[in-house]
Amino acid sequence: MSHQYHSMRASQKTDYLIVWLYAILVAIGIFCIFMVEYNPNEDIVQSFLSGKTNYSRQLFFTGLCIIAATFILLSDSKIFTAFANLFYAFGILLMLATFVIGDNINGSKSWIRLGGGFNLQPAELCKIFTALALAKFLSNQETDFTKLKSQAIGAAIALIPAVLSIAQQETGLALVYASFFMVMYREGLPSIILIVGFSFAALVIATLLLEPNTLALILTALALCIIYILRKQIKKQKKILTYIIVIWAVCVGIQRFAVPYLFNNVLKCYQSTRVYSMVGKDYDCSQNKHTIANPTKAVRKPDDYNVRQSKIAIGSGGLLGKGVLKGTQTRGKYVPEQHTDFIFTSLGEAFGFVGCFTFLMIYLLLLFRIVRIAERQRSTFSRVYAYSVVSILFFHITVNICMTIGLFPIIGIPLPLVSYGGSSLLTFTILIFILLRLDADRQMVLR
Repeated sequence: MSHQYHSMRASQKTDYLIVWLYAILVAIGIFCIFMVEYNPNEDIVQSFLSGKTNYSRQLFFTGLCIIAATFILLSDSKIFTAFANLFYAFGILLMLATFVIGDNINGSKSWIRLGGGFNLQPAELCKIFTALALAKFLSNQETDFTKLKSQAIGAAIALIPAVLSIAQQETGLALVYASFFMVMYREGLPSIILIVGFSFAALVIATLLLEPNTLALILTALALCIIYILRKQIKKQKKILTYIIVIWAVCVGIQRFAVPYLFNNVLKCYQSTRVYSMVGKDYDCSQNKHTIANPTKAVRKPDDYNVRQSKIAIGSGGLLGKGVLKGTQTRGKYVPEQHTDFIFTSLGEAFGFVGCFTFLMIYLLLLFRIVRIAERQRSTFSRVYAYSVVSILFFHITVNICMTIGLFPIIGIPLPLVSYGGSSLLTFTILIFILLRLDADRQMVLR
């Protein structure tokens, strides 16, 4: 009786704006997949019920997600704190299991076949478990996140599944785990770590854009300017000069040796090509170690075909779009993977700039609402979990849309709640509805 009363109270406190935004985005996703795959020779109702088309399967996945969401809302919120570490261990074990029983799909051994045409991607589900484990760790009374040891443990929680994702050839999913560092920053991670991270990314891009000697001269000039500006402080403290020289030497070393090594020896030819094409440059695959090791394999040309077709599709939509089922690019199947990673192109071509802007505003409203939910939590556990959800969503949305318009390399990241895929839809559903369940008990202090 008490559990039933507790569940009724939780349902009354549920943030229904999030539920409506979730429902709208899932409906947009099914509609976009329908626009891409619709066959005028088939009966619409029959094709939706057949289970043979991707949009009918997505509708079926949505039904499963509604069941999962209802189950989460009716459960006890203490389950998520009590079993957070156990869930995380289970997720890591599932990821390790893919190396033994996993199937190779699209060059990535990160899937477990469940039968009946359904596949599970543990790296997707592990995002939920990582968010719970990080929330559990940071909400422990013994955790002092100002200390290096606690920061290292927090980083390890986020990086272990990322390393396993890289081993499974899922670089895109591995990058998603970097979003947890935004959460840790909110909880007290020193800003210097983020500054170093962004500076490294800027240095890599500068290395790709500029000639090595030119960039080395710019870095040297910058170091000399800083020495001149800080000359009075340097006279008092000689250590400052040492720090500047060390930072300058590290930066020059990265642009001269580390970046070329990364692209020629660590990344494969097609991966290096994608990064270079993002900044409008061509990569010479003959320098790549993987290509040299397999000389019989033809050197692949820059594979920016997907992005070019995607840009054409979005651009052809103009201000108001071509209308439903009238897009020549998406209907003509010119854009590869347009029901998964490039789903945004169908929206851009059909509804134009106005449609894309409205769509992004729905996402923005969802993100702002989750941030508001995060800040009203009494419990550190709930707050950290909420920020994990918003960081994961923000990362996915930003990278996917930048990918479709050529501002980011193609790394195979789905658009949350919109791209086709059971694992992806279920993951985001569970992420969001656990948040709603915790928020319903926001007056409780969960640990």
